[in-house]
Amino acid sequence: MMGNVTLLEFLSMGREVANHRPWPRYQLDNKGWRALAEQMSVSNWEILAEWGEPAEVHVLLRGEDSGAIAVASHPCPDGSFYALGQFRPAAIRLERAIRDLWGLVPEGLEDQRPWLDHGHWGVTHPLGRPRQYDGGRHVYKFLKAEGDGLHQIPVGPVHAGVIEPGHFRFHCQGETVVRLEERLGYVHKGIAGLMSGKPILDAARIAARVSGDSTVAYSIAFARAVEAALGLEIPPRAHWLRALLAELERVANHLFDIGAVCNDAAFAIMLAHMGALREKLLDSNARLFGHRLLMDRVIPGGVAVTVDDDAIARLLALVASIRKGFKRGVSLYDQTPSLLDRTTGTGIVHSTLAHRFGASGFVGRASSRAVDARKLPGYPPYDDLDFTIPVLADGDVHARVVIRMEEIRISLNLIEQILTRLPDGAVSAPLPMRAGEGVALVESFRGEVALWVRLSEAGKVVRAHPHDPSWFQWPLLEAAIEGNIVADFPLCNKSFNCSYSGHDL
Repeated sequence: MMGNVTLLEFLSMGREVANHRPWPRYQLDNKGWRALAEQMSVSNWEILAEWGEPAEVHVLLRGEDSGAIAVASHPCPDGSFYALGQFRPAAIRLERAIRDLWGLVPEGLEDQRPWLDHGHWGVTHPLGRPRQYDGGRHVYKFLKAEGDGLHQIPVGPVHAGVIEPGHFRFHCQGETVVRLEERLGYVHKGIAGLMSGKPILDAARIAARVSGDSTVAYSIAFARAVEAALGLEIPPRAHWLRALLAELERVANHLFDIGAVCNDAAFAIMLAHMGALREKLLDSNARLFGHRLLMDRVIPGGVAVTVDDDAIARLLALVASIRKGFKRGVSLYDQTPSLLDRTTGTGIVHSTLAHRFGASGFVGRASSRAVDARKLPGYPPYDDLDFTIPVLADGDVHARVVIRMEEIRISLNLIEQILTRLPDGAVSAPLPMRAGEGVALVESFRGEVALWVRLSEAGKVVRAHPHDPSWFQWPLLEAAIEGNIVADFPLCNKSFNCSYSGHDL
């Protein structure tokens, strides 16, 4: 291990890969990768994503002090690599998924159970060295909890409601949760395999469907990664319209989730109130942009939509209307003691754990972690807009609700700034045909979405990897519910609202 070396100083000891933008990629040999893993135990470098290829593993890193970002890669000719998860628990599930998909074995990782592979694919390691598998469904070995009077409560994967599938195994003593363990992967769609070999615009449509409630964020991330790989600058107006769509998406999701949290505390009127506001916004999206969820409105090279003076006026009126209705909803929340009693002090995520797992979005910001990709590393047009990042230290359900409320206010202000300062000009640029690699970091309503892509000279995607912030939030939900009662799990779960689809890939 080395002393106070910076991330880039450390990685520069490896070989820099050409045509990787906007941040560098370095290849590390076995000794260098092992040194990187051990350095993670003493450094504050942050894992943003980790993924594989048939014979190579990659990790996207950020120096938390410097903000420097880079990709470290390690060839794995023998099919194994030294596990980062030994030193950073946030990497454990990522490396289990790498083993499932690519067949690369994370050496030294204590937990070698399959993660995404449930035994239904017919082959093992489908993206690496596929091998026919006819052994049937995997029997998943949940971790044991021992003690007097403990009992188990299995929940899911099918739930009561129109929500995605996931299994939750509770170990309880009476009504108190002693341990929660999650089993995910039920909505694995093979995103990486589907994107490989696709023309850029076809792959963009797949990226937009990684997690439907974050379609704008994923579309921007894919577009920015492609544009970085191609060295393409898009028109300023396109950047501003992307931000407009992203903030509309952020407001819609936060509105509904605030109402849903309250509904899980048996305060259904808030769900009705916030749902009506969200519906007003989604209806406006459909009328002005042609899609309620704004799917496929962002494309590599720019955007597929624009706004005229009439649309700007209607959107400004929408902001005023939502702001007024939202203020009434916040007052209703603040003035209902029985509701506050359910949310305050429930499901606490301590700041040390949020930092250790690199939690972003409102989950991290409710636990003292002030990260936001719009600020750091930043991307247009947010460097030209006035906004702050709300942060609280309590880390409970109430704090996550309050952060969401403040983010709605900030997003409404950002929408007004964008609409009143929107530059003129084109909204897209043609894509050149050239090979390259690109990576992007974009702020979704949940947190930081990372996306890496490699392009061929023929304008096709060779490899791509999307990373959802839920990867680092799902484990924190397990910690948040410990010591709470079973009846508070829906409340805690919805206050996180992690993505199943974005996680399961």
